[in-house]
Amino acid sequence: MTICAHCGEEIIGDLFYCSDCRQNYCIFHKEPINHECNIVKESLRVQQLSTTPTYGEPSQISPAPQEHTYQQQIPPSVVRGTTDGTYTWYRQESQVPVNAFDPDSGIEFKGILLPHKSEFTHFLIGLSLIFIIGLLIFTPNLVNTGYEWAIFMLAGFYATAFLFHEFGHRQVAIHFGLQTKFRLLTFGMILTVTGVVFGLYSLISGGPSFPSLALPGAVVVLGLSKIDRTTGLCKAAGPTVNLAYGSILFIISFIIPTYPLNMLIGLAANLNFMLGTFNMIPVGILDGQNIWKWNKKVYLALCGSLLVLLIITYVFIYTPLY
Repeated sequence: MTICAHCGEEIIGDLFYCSDCRQNYCIFHKEPINHECNIVKESLRVQQLSTTPTYGEPSQISPAPQEHTYQQQIPPSVVRGTTDGTYTWYRQESQVPVNAFDPDSGIEFKGILLPHKSEFTHFLIGLSLIFIIGLLIFTPNLVNTGYEWAIFMLAGFYATAFLFHEFGHRQVAIHFGLQTKFRLLTFGMILTVTGVVFGLYSLISGGPSFPSLALPGAVVVLGLSKIDRTTGLCKAAGPTVNLAYGSILFIISFIIPTYPLNMLIGLAANLNFMLGTFNMIPVGILDGQNIWKWNKKVYLALCGSLLVLLIITYVFIYTPLY
């Protein structure tokens, strides 16, 4: 029986060996970012250094008498432990720095752009790109209509839908005592910048518009070792925030009697439901995959609510009333 070195579960099906940290992983933790590969390597290096005997001249300083403290050595074959702010993998306790995101931690994060810049810098760059894509999306439909101000309004709602989604993940992770920060993803930035370039080209040339993918970054959480309640709640937090934010905007759209302001706020609600529904697709790195594995009832309730409200807001916004 082969055990996943990250989650401790029996590996059923294909086994994935990581040549960097030399551990076996299940299909859910095969990617380096999913089993926190660099932290595992750093942990093994520190443990190897701490257990390697050193030989040299005896110390010339005699320590003052003091009470002896014995520290129990953790055997390499230790079974799965628990975590209380430090991170425990299945095979051994990892010597994770207090702040793994600090430049002096020695931890390298693959796939993350500007890994040791401040979280505010990452948020600022990510939000700016999302806002720009929002401008490119709404400009063709609202320019020369007399409602040009609405372009900036909708782009702002588009950016805050993304911001609040990521903050939902972040705050729930902090609640559980996990290390977390928003980080720009290298591949996501390439997709986003490409979308901006194509969007600008379409806007300037007047040619056909291309779909703009806006995924500059995401909240990175360390210590989500297996599919459990903590992982499920952290993943569900983002779509839940979109559901709540969109519902509030949808209600406000009925309270405000002025057109087109009420319609625009309804459209902002629709954007939130769209973002939340998209992230509930149970594939890849999207939130839906882990939520589905954790609790199918929660998945169906959350996904169903988002989908129903997405359809309702779409009907109210785009279907003419006679």
